[in-house]
Amino acid sequence: MTVGKGGAVVRYEVLSDIGRKRTTNEDRAAVFVPEHQPFPLLAVIADGMGGHKGGDFASETVVRTIGERFLQISDYDVLRARWRDWLIGTIQEVNYDLYDIALREEQYNGMGTTLDVVLIYEERVFIAHVGDSRVYRIGRDEAIQVTKDHSYVNVLIDSGEITREEAKVHPQRNWIVKAVGTERRIDVDLYTFERSEETLLLLCTDGLSNKIDLDEMVTFVTRSAPLKERAQSLIDVANERGGEDNISVILVESVKEEVEG
Repeated sequence: MTVGKGGAVVRYEVLSDIGRKRTTNEDRAAVFVPEHQPFPLLAVIADGMGGHKGGDFASETVVRTIGERFLQISDYDVLRARWRDWLIGTIQEVNYDLYDIALREEQYNGMGTTLDVVLIYEERVFIAHVGDSRVYRIGRDEAIQVTKDHSYVNVLIDSGEITREEAKVHPQRNWIVKAVGTERRIDVDLYTFERSEETLLLLCTDGLSNKIDLDEMVTFVTRSAPLKERAQSLIDVANERGGEDNISVILVESVKEEVEG
């Protein structure tokens, strides 16, 4: 899909795959754009946990609710200087609602979900992050992981107990220390930067990031091919390397629109 105005456009693609081992897909991914408006754009990705019913319900509820609240905004320009507050406030409200459901309904006890939200408004990018799904920023001169995993192995790395190489094979490498819906209150990591042309944002769940490192991702997503093909190639490789988990990808690419004449 493509949205944009004034010579600058944003293309996006959303793909989610069940993988080769799981019987259900507990990932959710979606992009929301207001009707009749090219911006703002909201991309949301989540990886649920807590058993078949719980994980599926958590990720579905969070992505759908955040998207609905975004599309219900009557005047996006009013929030021009308050997008940080809107993101954090919305996620905290959704977190509390999910936590409350988990307390009241036994089938949802222990559920939670990772969450990454990317908001593009005019020339600014805002990223809200909880858990170990990731957002990467890939441009002409740089390729970086923007978000920091809220994982047990990252705690060990920060304390100097293990190295990054040791973390890749650590038996608890998939443990996360923060998720939406597992506590009454939640702290949300927030990142912001200027949107630039020829920059691609990659959102993914750990079904992808556990199988493909950043250098490989850059190779796949910067090749000359339609955005959907580039996203599908990432999922194909993750499946070829085992596909033990659900795999979800959102690509959001800023490009300069060619003007005819």
